[in-house]
Amino acid sequence: VLEEKLFSLKTSRRELLLGDRTLIMGILNVTPDSFSDGNRYFDRRRAIDRGLQMAEEGADIIDIGGESTRPGAKTVPLKEEIARVVPVVEQLSGKLAIPLSVDTTKARVAEKALAAGAEIINDISALAGDRKMASVIRKASAAVVLMHMRGTPADMQQGDLRYDDLTGEIIAFLGDAVQKALAAGISRESLVIDPGIGFGKTYEDNCRILNRLDEFRALGLPLLVGTSRKAFIGSVTGEAADQRTEGTAATVAAAVMRGCSIVRVHDVAAMKKVAAMTDAIVHAGMAP
Repeated sequence: VLEEKLFSLKTSRRELLLGDRTLIMGILNVTPDSFSDGNRYFDRRRAIDRGLQMAEEGADIIDIGGESTRPGAKTVPLKEEIARVVPVVEQLSGKLAIPLSVDTTKARVAEKALAAGAEIINDISALAGDRKMASVIRKASAAVVLMHMRGTPADMQQGDLRYDDLTGEIIAFLGDAVQKALAAGISRESLVIDPGIGFGKTYEDNCRILNRLDEFRALGLPLLVGTSRKAFIGSVTGEAADQRTEGTAATVAAAVMRGCSIVRVHDVAAMKKVAAMTDAIVHAGMAP
């Protein structure tokens, strides 16, 4: 029987209880080039409407990103990323009670977004992309998601994707990132780890990581998993990105069964139900 693991995630504004049910992080890409919904919410008004809609659909967190991290993506100039993200954060933080997260590797974007009302930074570089990031997060008392990736989005799926010890290497990498965050003065209660599904991994590796997620419990931190509409699902189902809802649902259920605390998804309403049903199954197995 899996032992229930409760975590308290501290942001600048609240404490989120993780573990009694899976939290849904809704993806809001304000980019012209994201792999599955690029350009859909690039217009600010539409982005804000979509954020409000996801909150109505039951999102627990909204994750706003102004730079695509799809394989092969180019970086966005700092000013452009700020111009995309910060007005949307300002508008949504004034209208919503749920926490906003910003998906960025740039300290200046994080700083402006946190000042505008965001309270979580989702950093795919695990603080390695910008040496000022850790101190920005510490000063704002924000929470941070530390993700595993080899290389950068521009090159992560090129060259040799082999691992000698897949989960061992990812756990070691995340353990180092956690130590770096703690050394910078970020509170342990403000950390979340993410194995980085689809970031510098083969399709088989992504499936293996999902199957072995419980190994990440060794780090003693809440786990976020983002599988939504990713290419490895298409490798199995043969479908285009916007047709991968059922495949995504299977990965969300698997992640929840293996102890994930937060799932990052595009289809909030559908995945909320998937997570709720899986939570009910998981909790039915808990020792009374």
